[in-house]
Parts: sequence; structure tokens; C-alpha cells
Amino acid sequence: MSKDTVTSTETATETTDVLIVGAGPTGLALATDLARRGTRALLVERSDGLFPGSRGKGLQPRTQEVLYDLGVLGEIHAAGSEYPRMRIWEGAEPGDEWDMMQRSEQTEGVPFANAWLIPQARTQAILYARLRELGGGVRFGAALTGLTQDADGVTATFGDGSAVRARYAVAADGGRSTVRGLLGVGMTGETVDPKPMLVADVRVTDDAPIPDTHWHVWPKAPEGGVAFCPLPMTEDKGRVYQLAAQYADESAVPYTSPEAVAKLLATRTALSEEHIAEVLWASDFRARAALADRFRVGRVFLAGDAAHVHSPAGGQGLNTSVQDAYNLGWKLAAVLSGAPARLLDTYEEERIPVAEGILGISTRIHRAGAADRRTQRGDEVQQLGIGYRESTLTRETRPGLADDALRAGDRAPDGRRGGVRLFDAFRGPHWTLLTVATDAELPPLKSNLSDLSDLIHTTRIPAYEAYGRGVFLIRPDGYVAWAGETTEGLDQYLAETGVR
Repeated sequence: MSKDTVTSTETATETTDVLIVGAGPTGLALATDLARRGTRALLVERSDGLFPGSRGKGLQPRTQEVLYDLGVLGEIHAAGSEYPRMRIWEGAEPGDEWDMMQRSEQTEGVPFANAWLIPQARTQAILYARLRELGGGVRFGAALTGLTQDADGVTATFGDGSAVRARYAVAADGGRSTVRGLLGVGMTGETVDPKPMLVADVRVTDDAPIPDTHWHVWPKAPEGGVAFCPLPMTEDKGRVYQLAAQYADESAVPYTSPEAVAKLLATRTALSEEHIAEVLWASDFRARAALADRFRVGRVFLAGDAAHVHSPAGGQGLNTSVQDAYNLGWKLAAVLSGAPARLLDTYEEERIPVAEGILGISTRIHRAGAADRRTQRGDEVQQLGIGYRESTLTRETRPGLADDALRAGDRAPDGRRGGVRLFDAFRGPHWTLLTVATDAELPPLKSNLSDLSDLIHTTRIPAYEAYGRGVFLIRPDGYVAWAGETTEGLDQYLAETGVR
């Protein structure tokens, strides 16, 4: 993660391989992934510190698998909890309970079966600690003011007069992305709900008349519905809840001052203003869904909210964003290490259809929830079914597969066979060549230039129904890249994609 400085008679320009703009979940995940690959990267953030609120508070099962690979899931699980049950209220009278999130059973192939509740600020702090452990960091107070690029790289300028020269840059700077604006990339979208919303983190007194065991909802509250969700692992601050309040009047102006938030809760819920000990953070928004017209312009990539903006319904925004970073990180590292530059074309190819599909899911859930607050989120929000079967990186060579068979392009399941846990075998920056219930001879993992044994690890396991019999090449981001009954055609695939 070291950087160099190029000095001229006019100015000093710092150099790095990847410049990441924005230290939210997307930027932190990408910087962490690049750091463990030994790729030089500089992560900059215009604010003086990490985002302090709970906004993206749910981590879906697939994102938990990503965080396991990045080495932080233990800390994430220790700092969070499962989602509580919903409890409906009318004024001070509690009513029925239900589960907003479908409860799924853990299986061998899916070890993290349910969404995990953890405030966004805590997720970011854990990723930041991991990044620093790997030798990286964040440059805070760095406001981007200009961005130009040429055939060899990107030059960024900042408000303090400094400049950075990078081979590639990534916009991870949110829905109002400065980078996207400088690139002139538009966004196509729609207003999901014209009614304004307020979201805040609120500390309540010990005697506040609601239990921390439930996510409380006042759907018929005057002036608009309210949801009040307890946040885990906030003992240092006491009892903290995330408030999400909608305004029935489309022309209403949400006020985010502590006094206004306390008054809203006293007006719409069973709490009084005396029960509001502190408002830790507050913001307002209108639910919108939008997709950037492009995810790449030359040597600059868009990721996270800079590329797609979601309704908060279904907990999809942060999760899709982290997985953008997970898709892009290994590709940037590979190209910077000598893989063909065309590998980077597959980022936009793979992630635009995913983001477009997820935008549809979150918009549909939002509108269904507006009609019926008890709408339950099913397995479509878990993101375990996302894959890349149509990608140019995908090759399936086995004929006659059953309709429900694992195919190239699919997420590679976990499992334990022959003393091996697959997620541990996959964990790290490498590819994995996996044989299942076959003694197929493996090709030598060498090229004319180098030994690839560090790049492609081999693992053999006995029969496992989640895979079927065969040979599977697993990408660094945990998807099946190539599958065959034997290794025939694998060497050609490695050569064509530039892996070897």
C-alpha cells in the first residue's frame, strides 16, 4: 500500500495504482481487498471521519460470505444480532407481532442463512480496522475537485491543492458522486415514493416504555408512519434505536434538529419527549431508484451508490455496493499484475444487470410495504442467487445437466468434505481448482513466464451433492468460472482469459 511522489518544478503529485474516492462501505471493502492482494491503493474521503450513522443496517447472507473472505465476519457477528420481530402499535397500545425477514435454516452450503443487524457505522469501523491491519488507511478531509485521464492513467486534484496520479480510479463517493458528475455520467431512474422520510439514531432513557426485543411500528401514526428499530451493541451509548419516519404530506419538510426529532416521536409513538435522551445522527431523503448509464469511463469505475441508488426497503443498497467492490477488486489487482486489460470490461458487463435487477426488487418491496406493512422479505433479498452465467468469463462444458444443477457462473457453495471446509479453501486472493468425486488429472499450473501455484490453489474433495461430480475453477470472488467433467478445455480457458 506504499505510494510514491513525483516532484516537478510546479507541484508534487503523489502516485498510486488505484485511487478510491469515498470511504463508505464500498470504498473500505475495495481498499481492504486490494490491500490483501498487495496492490497499491489510496483511499480518500472528503469528510473528517467515517460516516457516524446506522443507515445501511442489514447485511444479507451473501455479503456475510464476502466479509468472511475479507477476514472480518467474526467481528461483524460479535457486534450485531439477528433481526428482531416486528411489533405493531396504535398509540401506546402494542398489537400483533410478525417477522419482516423470512427466517431460513442454516445449511452446509449456506452457513449464514439470515440477514444480520448491525449499524452501518459499526460495519465501516470494522472494515477500517481490517484495512489498517493490512497496512492501509484513509486520507480524511480530501475533497476531490478535478479529475482528468489519458491513455496511461488518471490525475485527481483536491481542495488543498494536492494531486494524485493513479493507473485507475474508483468512484465510491455515494449517490451524489462528485466523480460521476466530473465524468458526465447520467443516471436513469424514478421516484419510488414522493413522500419525504426522516431517518435518525436516537438514544432513549432506561424507562422508555418499549422493549429492546422488538422492532416497533406505528403505521397509523398522525402525519405518517414510524418504525423504531433497536440497534445492537450500543452499550457505551445506552439504548439506541434507528428511527425511520415517513411524512404523509408530500410537501412536508422534515426537520432533523434534536428538538424536531424528539417532538416527532412524542407526537407519533408511545414515547414522550422526556424519553429521548439524545439524537446521535439524523438525515432526510425521498426514496428513489436510479442506475448510472455507465459503470466505467476509461480508467475510472463507478461502484456502490455512485452507480446505483436504492430505496432502503429490503436492505439491498449497502449489500449490492460491497459486492461491486468484491467483483472489481480482484480484477483490478489481476490487470495491475499483468492480466489482459480486457478483464476489466467484465466489471460493467457483470454488475449492471445485477444492479438493475436488485433495483427492481427493492422498488417492488417498498411499494408493497406501503400497501401492507406486514409484507415479508423472502429469499430474493439474500442475494445468494446472484450469478454470472452469461458473463464472457464463464464456461460450462458439461452436457446434459439437470435444471437445478450447479453451473458455471453460479455462487460456489460452502461445505465440509474430506477434512476441508470449502469457504476456507476459497478464502484469500487466489483462484481455486476444485475436483469433486473425481480423480481427473490436473494440468500443471505453470506458464512460460511463471509458476501459478500461488495464483491457483488445488483442492480435492469426495462426493458432494451441492456440486455434483466434476472439476470446478472458482474465481477469487467465489463464483464458478469454469466447470467440466474432466480438465479438458481448462488450459484453453486459462489462456484465453489471461489467468495464466
